[in-house]
Amino acid sequence: MTDIYTSIDFSAPAHEVARQLIGWRFLFAGVGGRIVETEAYDREDPASHSFSGLTRRNATMFGPPGHLYVYRSYGIHWCLNFVCCEAGHGAGVLIRALEPLSGLDVMQERRGLQEQRLLCAGPGRVCQALAIHGEHDGMPLDSPTCALLPPTGPVAVVSGPRIGITKARDVSWRFGLEGSPYLSRRFR
Repeated sequence: MTDIYTSIDFSAPAHEVARQLIGWRFLFAGVGGRIVETEAYDREDPASHSFSGLTRRNATMFGPPGHLYVYRSYGIHWCLNFVCCEAGHGAGVLIRALEPLSGLDVMQERRGLQEQRLLCAGPGRVCQALAIHGEHDGMPLDSPTCALLPPTGPVAVVSGPRIGITKARDVSWRFGLEGSPYLSRRFR
């Protein structure tokens, strides 16, 4: 499906926000690129951090929409989500991959590699390349540090099952930019 969105309503359901974010550019302190892959998570979803209710770790997911939810995955990698739906709902969109466009040399230094395709191909890589970590949890997307810029033309979006989870694996809430070489994993 080819879409173009010039604004994002973060109070919308997570799967709608996840689809709409494809093609947008996200910059953190001037470093970042085009969002090419996302996954949606909702409180009713057994794969979501919010499924079992509010905890200290997932509190940001229950806050107002339009904020960063940053958590550590398996105690190793930081992962970036954008909170969506109304406050108290517990939903978010995982940013799985970016096409690096701004601050390429900075991302290469942070990641310790030169290959552009691998700089932001995966949620842990995104956070490492953009230097996002736990202290950024709860930061509003409209803060001076963040920039979310709309696509400049139509965007072809593909969808499929989410990856790297054990519950609700059949839910097609993973979205990507059709044909992008910067995805964490190709769509089938």
